[in-house]
Amino acid sequence: MTKRAIRVARMFDGERLVDGGVLVLLDGGRIVDVQRGRAEAPEGWPVREEPNGTVLPGLVDAHVHLCADAGPDALGRLAERPETDLDAVVEASLRAHLAAGVTTVRDLGDRRGAVLRWRAREVRDDLPTVVASGAPVTTVGGHCWSMGGEVSGVDGIREAVRLKAAAGADLVKVMASGGVFTPGTDTTRPQFTDQELTAALTQAHDLDLPVTVHAHALNAVEQALRVGVDGIEHCTCVTAAGAHVPDEVADRLAASGVAVCATLGTDPTVVTPPEVVAMAARAGLSAATLRDGAATLHRAGVRLVAGSDAGLGPAKPHGILPETLVEYVACGIPATAALTAATSVGAEVCGLGRRKGRVRPGFEADLLVVDGDPTSDISALRRPLAVYRAGNPVR
Repeated sequence: MTKRAIRVARMFDGERLVDGGVLVLLDGGRIVDVQRGRAEAPEGWPVREEPNGTVLPGLVDAHVHLCADAGPDALGRLAERPETDLDAVVEASLRAHLAAGVTTVRDLGDRRGAVLRWRAREVRDDLPTVVASGAPVTTVGGHCWSMGGEVSGVDGIREAVRLKAAAGADLVKVMASGGVFTPGTDTTRPQFTDQELTAALTQAHDLDLPVTVHAHALNAVEQALRVGVDGIEHCTCVTAAGAHVPDEVADRLAASGVAVCATLGTDPTVVTPPEVVAMAARAGLSAATLRDGAATLHRAGVRLVAGSDAGLGPAKPHGILPETLVEYVACGIPATAALTAATSVGAEVCGLGRRKGRVRPGFEADLLVVDGDPTSDISALRRPLAVYRAGNPVR
């Protein structure tokens, strides 16, 4: 059966709420019609009724690590795992995302192209769509070096980008600063020169690939703005004095149109181990500073997307994106803006804006139905009633 209908109380279409009853018709993996009010489904179309439900586009988590199993030191243990084991981790990770209503993920760091190879083996309509970068480009001994993306110099970075394109990467991820989970790296300084980062960007754009950069350091964020990258991950603006997003930098980010993924969202039931808290504190990072930074970015009008950094550890399990959006709203970001970041804007940033991220005829039937109205109570995302992937119910 490919023909299905969903009748709900309301719809978030990827930009705004539509109230007063909605009927969505699905056929052949696509949305074929969206009707308001008490429209009747065509004869022979089974209808799912959710009288207090809201239908949304399937969510987009724009920053995940599918190879990481969300256990302690998940990234550090990747170097020792066989690829056959990684395949199982990737599929389990994707099933967890799907159960939470996430139908598209952007993987921003696998081990030596493992996610790219997994994706190339078969098309899976029963799991979320995967947009992937392969191993992140980093300096020798730099942040996440064990994933296999170490490079040196302008020629090395150009060659790395060419190899990623040849392997089927959808974008290039560059570690523009050090990171919390790689001992010996510096979260307050850039890892690459302007010339090297420009070489990565030019080579990637020549191959029609966007570039997003991991940037904790304030001067790495400023470097990314100078060079003109397409996206910035984290954007915490760390200096020796701590993490703080200056208003002037937020204004420049907004004017540039760069997509920023603040990577909030943790499992509120998980107690973060003291050693992880200490590592974050040494980098000047805390839950309060992360939220303050996201609030500053929103107030300035920065183009925000939603990404959870899922897989990093027990507090960041796969499928945690609803908590990312709950935290966005806790920062003072309106629920409609948070939902847009995880639907239409997320799809656009992933290069899928013409077919995903909206409830609209002709778009793919990746849908989430939740109990209640998430535009007035974002915690409704914690109560999924149904998830559809390519028109098929998977929950």
